[in-house]
Amino acid sequence: MNEGGMPINSGFDEKALGRAIQNARRSAGMTQQELCEKLDISYSTLTKIERGAIKAPSIFTVAQIAQICGTSIESLIGIQPLTNTVAPALNDYKISKSGISFVYFDINGCMVRFFQRAFSELATDTGSSPELVEETFWHYNDAVCRGEMSMADFNLAMAKRIGANTVDWMSYYLRAVEPISELQEFATWVSQNYRIGLLSNIMPGHIDAMLAEGLIPKLPYSAVVDSSVVGAIKPESEIYEAAQKIANVPPQEILLVDDARTNLMSAERLGWHVLWFDDFRPDESVERIRSNLEF
Repeated sequence: MNEGGMPINSGFDEKALGRAIQNARRSAGMTQQELCEKLDISYSTLTKIERGAIKAPSIFTVAQIAQICGTSIESLIGIQPLTNTVAPALNDYKISKSGISFVYFDINGCMVRFFQRAFSELATDTGSSPELVEETFWHYNDAVCRGEMSMADFNLAMAKRIGANTVDWMSYYLRAVEPISELQEFATWVSQNYRIGLLSNIMPGHIDAMLAEGLIPKLPYSAVVDSSVVGAIKPESEIYEAAQKIANVPPQEILLVDDARTNLMSAERLGWHVLWFDDFRPDESVERIRSNLEF
């Protein structure tokens, strides 16, 4: 994760933010090095953030720090997250007829189409077989998405197993994924009426990179639940419990939109509303979501 990304509004007091982050880290009993490892950022970047030396740090970096330290974005920055789309005032958000006030969207398979093309491109570039590339990817995927393995270690492991000199998986991933425009456009409407968040099994740094590349929309997300930060992946209960805590609403007010039925079943067991997204029929899926968000 770099020092840039989507910034906090320019009038914010970076030194106050740095002090708040330092206090939150210490309250969580973590050293700077331990927090760096969980965030997958350099030690120098974190020390600059805590000193207030980085002007307008990424709101998604701040959101990840809040998750790791067991606090909220609001407690760190004292304001609602700002993006290119202005969020409604809190009392202007809606509650649907079915009782939904917060919507979580999955990323892979919902916001963007899946990245199978990356396997074949990596195989072609390295002289490996697509089957070996995909097999190797899935062998390590859970560990890196849980944050148990860094992107650097993942790339080294991939390269070793497929017989390549080097691998930069994120670059292949970013070239392979394609926005699902139907859902992304609808998510903009949702963000104007409901609090929304992202809830994804994803590798470190990928969400910031996708936002920077315009692959997922820059909306006023109230929560960004990154599995590599939380340390758990769907369908494990820990990631849903973390997401519910960050959303700060009762489970019966949360809707999860996801393309994996096992993920939806786990959320449903916790009392969430769930809807399956079919990226082969995005228009139909959007209409089903819309009907559940009538107010």
